[in-house]
Amino acid sequence: AYAGTGNALSIAANRISYLFDFRGPSIAIDTACSSSLVAVHLACSSLRNGESTLAMAGGVNLILSPAIAINFTKAGAMAPDGRCKAFDARANGYLRNEGAGVVVLKRLSKALADGDPIHAVIRGSAVNQDGR
Repeated sequence: AYAGTGNALSIAANRISYLFDFRGPSIAIDTACSSSLVAVHLACSSLRNGESTLAMAGGVNLILSPAIAINFTKAGAMAPDGRCKAFDARANGYLRNEGAGVVVLKRLSKALADGDPIHAVIRGSAVNQDGR
C-alpha cells in the first residue's frame, strides 16, 4: 500500500516536514551533483521572497546498489584507479561516494536580531544550465 508513494523521490522531504511540523515550501530536488547547491539557492530565494523566515537545505547521496557504478564504469566515466584528480591534467574519471549535510538558513538581519551564531553569509547564488 505504501510502495506507490513511499518510493517517490519527492516524498522524503514532505515526510520530514510533516514529522517536524515544518511550514513553507518542502521540495525534493534532483539536479545530480548540484542538488545540494540548488537546494541552498532555492532556500535563499524563499527567505528573500518572504515565503520563509527559516530554511533548511541539504543533500544526501547513498549508494544502495552497484548498478549506477557498473553502468558508469562501462561508459568510461569512473576513474579506473579509484583516485579523484579533479582539475588535474591526469584526471580520468570521477568517483562516487556517500554523504549527507544540512544547513539552517535565516536572513542576516533576523539572525542578528535573534542573537544566532553566524558561521557564514551567502551573498548571492544562481542556477544555470550551460546547454551543449
